[in-house]
Amino acid sequence: TIRQIELAIIERGFEDGCLEEKPKRRSLAGRIAIVGSGPAGLAVADTLNSIGYDTVVYESAPMPGGILMYGIPDFKLEKWVVSRRIELMKSRGVVFETGIRVGEDLSFRYLNTRFDAVCLACGAREPRDIKIPGRELANIYFAMDYLTGHNTSPAAESGGDYHVISARDKNVLVIGGGDTGSDCLGTALREGAKSVNQIEILPLPPADRASYTPWPAWPVMLRKTHAHKEGGKLLWGVMAKEFQGEMGAVNSVRCAEVVWKRDSMGRPISPSEKPGSEFILEADLVLLAMGFTGAGSKELFLAEDLELDQRGSVLADSEGRTKKVGIFAAGDMARGQSLVVKAIADGRRCAFAVDSFLKGRMKGFDRNC
Repeated sequence: TIRQIELAIIERGFEDGCLEEKPKRRSLAGRIAIVGSGPAGLAVADTLNSIGYDTVVYESAPMPGGILMYGIPDFKLEKWVVSRRIELMKSRGVVFETGIRVGEDLSFRYLNTRFDAVCLACGAREPRDIKIPGRELANIYFAMDYLTGHNTSPAAESGGDYHVISARDKNVLVIGGGDTGSDCLGTALREGAKSVNQIEILPLPPADRASYTPWPAWPVMLRKTHAHKEGGKLLWGVMAKEFQGEMGAVNSVRCAEVVWKRDSMGRPISPSEKPGSEFILEADLVLLAMGFTGAGSKELFLAEDLELDQRGSVLADSEGRTKKVGIFAAGDMARGQSLVVKAIADGRRCAFAVDSFLKGRMKGFDRNC
């Protein structure tokens, strides 16, 4: 109900012209470069622009928007909504430079010499792989490669060139039970897949909040997305053991059920294969949706003396400050894989830290964040 009320207010605001073009409130000294135009990057740019700074957003894709434009399917987030917000930001003075890869087309040195601060908001782009026999077979893809190909209508109009992976008339297996996996399931169903199965190694969550996640902790409980309500099958407590195929392409996956050892609070802590539980799932298209292991281009960040944490994310304090003065990191790039709303919140928080830095009120680097 709250969501629908907020959406109604937003749409009424657009209809009544409350969000029409407005000039920057004032012009402050300082130019900021934002690398990445996903939810965190857009939040940084929008907030700093509203404060009064000149902001330039660099994006490697043909269109700005990041995962909002290229990762999340239309049935969850229609692209016109993202485009409308980006056009509004442009009208208010935010500059978008697309088709530019920082580190290849532009160097960090270029940014450091031409801008007063740089904010990295490139997301968690390194997908988690699976190391089991048969991984080299054809038609096994990372989830984002599949989803990006089906979110490129806006990109195609502006020169985007993406390979579209088709699930039509295929037996699809999605490995991973999170949001990205459900996006793959829903997209494959809409494509006309012959069958769609999704496996998740974790056990089936309880129908209500688990006792080991009391408030205010994020509740572990069973949630069904719209995609799951439309079809397909989600198998909990199942792991993939081997990709099988012929003529160099996958045609099935050998799986097994998993038993979880739990601690004194009931939390699953250690998995083991259930004896005699192996079974075969037909699959001539496999999509790997097992999360992400950190920011991409690790070598580039290390070359710029930016520290990475054990997850491969850029090390920054709670407000996005990195060890290198004037360089900030926001969203999944610093937090690790998370939610869009958290990336937006991180971006706003980072923008205020950039403002503080540019006004000479920079705080010390907190290694204990």
